[in-house]
Amino acid sequence: MTGVLVGAALVVLAVAISHRRGLGLERELAITAARATLQLAAVGALVTLVFEHVGLAAGFVAVMLTAAALTSGHRLRGIRRPSPIAAAAIALGAGTGLAPLLITGAFELTPRELIPVAGILIGGAMAATSLTGRRLLEDIGESMPAIEARLALGDPARTALHEAGRRAVATGLVPVLDQTKNVGLVTLPGTFVGLVLGGASPAEAARVQLTVLLALIGVQVVAGVVCAALVTRACVRPGERVEPPG
Repeated sequence: MTGVLVGAALVVLAVAISHRRGLGLERELAITAARATLQLAAVGALVTLVFEHVGLAAGFVAVMLTAAALTSGHRLRGIRRPSPIAAAAIALGAGTGLAPLLITGAFELTPRELIPVAGILIGGAMAATSLTGRRLLEDIGESMPAIEARLALGDPARTALHEAGRRAVATGLVPVLDQTKNVGLVTLPGTFVGLVLGGASPAEAARVQLTVLLALIGVQVVAGVVCAALVTRACVRPGERVEPPG
């Protein structure tokens, strides 16, 4: 309980800093902390029941995917149907990693292994989708004069948007690349720490963590590329016109 109180105090500090520096993030920081508290309390109450039934575990994964799509969709406001676009990118990204891990037996198809692994991969795909999509929309809005110049020279709309999409995907991959490059040097990821605290040997914890980290690279590349492609398509109108996000 002491740790939770310390964490809450740090959130209060973050809110105070945001207010002091005029960041305008006070409400979002407070809501995010409150949501995390309520959601983890609910998960803690449900997890034992879910672990005992595969059907409930599959439903839980579906809930995670839906929540991730809504969260990323909120970041993609300004285009048509942002949540379905986010859902497609996240599902394809997470599925790219989850399917081979389960098929090859790297992780067992049991609720106890399916839920945490799916949650990590869905979370990674969500992060890549949010960062890529948000950066792409901002880039399109800022680069409209250059985009319109390329259109006037005869480039197809998707060609004119290609460079913005490439930059957005690269930006979306920065967190996972930095984390993977520096694992064990700067940070000890949560999966590793959790397994060690749960009694696993450091070698086994490192194996599982490495598997997850390497899978996340593929997951986030797929999610970012799919997101960029779908956002680009959403901004293209008939007649090879580009409509800036509004």
